[in-house]
Amino acid sequence: MTTTSFAPVFVSSETAKAVFDWTDAIRALQSAYARPVAPKSAPPRTVAAAGKTWLRTLPAVPAGGRYYGAKIMGMAMDAAVPGVEYVIVLFDRETSRIAAFVDGNLVTGFRTAATSAAALDRLAPRGPARLAVLGSGLEATMHTRAIASVRDVTEVVVFSPTPERRAAFAQAVTRDLGIPARGASSAQEAVEGAELVLAAARSKGEHPILFGDWLTLGATIVSIGSTIPEQREIDASVVARSDIIVCDTLEEVLDETGDMLAAHEAGVAFRDKSFSLADLMSGAIDERLKEARTRMYKSVGGGLQDIVVAELILGKAIEAGLVTPLPIEFETKR
Repeated sequence: MTTTSFAPVFVSSETAKAVFDWTDAIRALQSAYARPVAPKSAPPRTVAAAGKTWLRTLPAVPAGGRYYGAKIMGMAMDAAVPGVEYVIVLFDRETSRIAAFVDGNLVTGFRTAATSAAALDRLAPRGPARLAVLGSGLEATMHTRAIASVRDVTEVVVFSPTPERRAAFAQAVTRDLGIPARGASSAQEAVEGAELVLAAARSKGEHPILFGDWLTLGATIVSIGSTIPEQREIDASVVARSDIIVCDTLEEVLDETGDMLAAHEAGVAFRDKSFSLADLMSGAIDERLKEARTRMYKSVGGGLQDIVVAELILGKAIEAGLVTPLPIEFETKR
């Protein structure tokens, strides 16, 4: 008697980095969000917490994909050496079995930046553009590379509070992408005159780092740093200045991010000009886009992004023979 093995595989961050491609990920996300996204297929993230321990879950069942699953991350802040680990669990529609465990650390950065670039590709006018970057960490690094894959970036100007970090960031951009880059001594200096603005760093005191009167008329803004009520990144004046606001998860961005809560408290009306990423990708707001001059994409991240990018990475890793088979098999309840 023969049995079929359904042993899952593991995909490391090293493998994810080796097989990842910005263009493929951006196109996959644009395709995923162009399909109707049923509310139950990508429900809101959930957070379980007790004391200094928390666990966050982001599930999704993308339409049309082979895999579905969830990203799980957690941290015990009072552990001897606290840190966050991420795992994306993929189930296979064809077998209904657990197919893979993907290290979600780098994937989280990849999917956030690729989704931002997917949105910016539909929001920002075509043509050469200067990119202002506020922040010099992993997200800023990944977003710069993702944006450069969909637009002709003529120059990158970066602001980070530490001169050494912004200098290193600029050097890496020129070395890796061949794009002229330089540091700026202030966020305002970086932003002035830029057609594309990336806000990817909150201040330590949770004060806004980007203001509306700094923006060039017609600029496109990507804001990714304020994802919960306690966090701040952009001033209410940026919300007021934006003619259209696209959100990856509409309700979460509008109701659960510090920036939008502050804008509401300041009396800024934004709900009638805010739309979902699915609205953007499906073409439902094309007419509104024609009238909009200053445009913003604001993100909190979502399980749909994780699963779409993880599926892409898993497929490439299998093809390249880079997955690690696991000597385990789960018992199936029937």
